[in-house]
Amino acid sequence: MSTLIPVLGNSQRLDGGAMFGNAPRALWERWCPPDERGLIPLATRALLVREDGGRNVLLETGIGAFFAPELRERYGVVEERHVLLDHLAELGVEPGDIDIVVLSHLHFDHAGGLLTAYREGEAPELTFPNARFVVSNDAWDRARHPHVRDRASFVSELPALLEASGRLEVVPSGATSSPTLGPGYRFHVSNGHTPGLLLTEVETADGPVLFAGDLIPGVPWVHLPITMGYDRFPELLIDEKTTLLRDLHERGGRVCFTHDTEVAVARIVIDDRGRVGVGTTWRDGEPLDEHE
Repeated sequence: MSTLIPVLGNSQRLDGGAMFGNAPRALWERWCPPDERGLIPLATRALLVREDGGRNVLLETGIGAFFAPELRERYGVVEERHVLLDHLAELGVEPGDIDIVVLSHLHFDHAGGLLTAYREGEAPELTFPNARFVVSNDAWDRARHPHVRDRASFVSELPALLEASGRLEVVPSGATSSPTLGPGYRFHVSNGHTPGLLLTEVETADGPVLFAGDLIPGVPWVHLPITMGYDRFPELLIDEKTTLLRDLHERGGRVCFTHDTEVAVARIVIDDRGRVGVGTTWRDGEPLDEHE
């Protein structure tokens, strides 16, 4: 069986109100205490799947370090270096060792890690020289033709670089699997946050693990009514989240959170009153077959 390891990338500080949509500050600040400017800490995280056959599959790449210094400050990116690459190296994995990168969507805080760190006067390049890249058709279209509301969330150079690589698979609408990935992986699609959000489920001996992207950014968003101000259709997102979490619970599943600073992965539980929550948790760098 594969070994799954959550891997931390670069971190951000963003407006807490934007991250919690219409939830009152008196509620969300108990989960994520803000600083004096109202900013809360956020992680950007990948999930590394080390297959027994030798392939290395990376689910997302975090925000990376591609921003110029003035933009890094504007978008709240904390570190100058490409943190994900540092943490992969600690696991003995170099950029050239990554065989496949699956992207839930192409917002910069999820796909920016595909690019090399900022170098003044130099154009960005793709970080993973041997990897094939997997993205949904609707997310791909959105990145190439963004709406004015989320245009600033995309990296303008990225689609052309991915296309020119010759290593891009665009997953057709409605598909639940990928020829690139093969067996052991299953796709779910959400449209509440952005069109074609591709949620990858990985089979394990201890039940499925879902990389939830921006459908469920962290533990506070497991609460069904909680959404982000960045979500296109909050009510649709709540319905999608409810269906998916209840299904995962029935199958003994776990969720990997991309933005939670403390919890990388958690098992989904439902109490006697039907409230969804988390049980056992895992931290970054900890294989998911440990300690439970």
